[in-house]
Amino acid sequence: MKHRFFLGALLVWNSLLLMAQPTRLDSALADAKVRRAMAFVDAHTAQTAEFLASIAAIVSPSGKELERAQAVAKQMRKIGLQNVSIDSAPNVIGIIPGKSDKALVFVSTLDDLANIADNQKAAAQPPHVVGDRVAGPGTNTSSTTAGMLAAAEAIVQSGIQPEHQLVFAAVAQEETGLNGMRKLYADYKRQAYAFVDILGDGRRITYGALGIHWWKVVATGPGGHTLNGGLPNVNQAIGRAVDRILSLPDPEQNKESRTVINVAMLQSGAVFNHKPETGWFSLDIRSMDNGVIERMEGEVRGILAQVTKETTIALEMQVFQNTPGGQIAGARESQLVRTSEAISKYLGMEPVVGNAGSSNMNIPIGGGTLAIGLGGERGGQRGYPDEWADIPSMMRSAKQLVLLAVTN
Repeated sequence: MKHRFFLGALLVWNSLLLMAQPTRLDSALADAKVRRAMAFVDAHTAQTAEFLASIAAIVSPSGKELERAQAVAKQMRKIGLQNVSIDSAPNVIGIIPGKSDKALVFVSTLDDLANIADNQKAAAQPPHVVGDRVAGPGTNTSSTTAGMLAAAEAIVQSGIQPEHQLVFAAVAQEETGLNGMRKLYADYKRQAYAFVDILGDGRRITYGALGIHWWKVVATGPGGHTLNGGLPNVNQAIGRAVDRILSLPDPEQNKESRTVINVAMLQSGAVFNHKPETGWFSLDIRSMDNGVIERMEGEVRGILAQVTKETTIALEMQVFQNTPGGQIAGARESQLVRTSEAISKYLGMEPVVGNAGSSNMNIPIGGGTLAIGLGGERGGQRGYPDEWADIPSMMRSAKQLVLLAVTN
């Protein structure tokens, strides 16, 4: 009995000691250089907002980001980042050297939605600061880059030498297939131990990725005038295929894997009195389990083959856009996720932590590398003429990044 009592008391005592030990965040906040960096972020709020206004004014639809990339590269050099470069994407990359060869990679989005260019050209005035907002088309997404560089400058100016190399990357073509992120990941996957995708102020933290596969299923067969029509008809094949796909038994469709399948678009023909030679329909398959996506795609191919056999109409699956997903074992309890959650709480938020993100982070997670997405507040009316970015949210994002850099 005495031994059991002693063992129980020892376990309780050890637990109390562990709780009393300072966390990585506690240790970081006690460091004078870190406190200086956090104060620097606050003191340079106005400059960060003005920089955001300047890059938001640059028309930068996905695939045409070079001018904005050049402006971001100029700012990276100005604030003291090293080895600043623009790659073929064009991604903009700047570095703060660390003690190790490993890298923590911070990622912001360089491009805008296609319609924002029209809003920028039609705007009565360029983006500008109004109270706690930067107002104007192009400001919302670009606030992620402005906040990232505010954090980078604070780290440089405070004299912090990070444990690992810090890579700051504003990536292109996020809206058109995550192509910039694909390029960045190919270049850094061996060196990076983690990626941080900046989407907001950190009140939402995501550590897993929802795989999204988009297909265009093309039907091809003989055409002709209505009077010479009849079967085979591509529309008959499209109709049968869509009905059977949407009727698939789906035991995987549940809240845990978030597996779904959808057909949203069907197109064929142009006039009433002609049997079309070709047509197509869209196919959208999503799941957090890559194996489930593969199995469902296999079932769809089986359906298409059967419909072709029945109708003689050829049905071909063509890749439109495939975004990888998946889960990293142990990610929820990783230092990166736990410290990010603690930082958000320190900054006055109650973060929602989940494993079903969909953003640039999908690329490293799909490749087996730890990554998180920092979501939350950023602004409003994205894609509309009255778009705006929230300055306090942008500065919280900058502080989140400073503290992530010194605790990981």
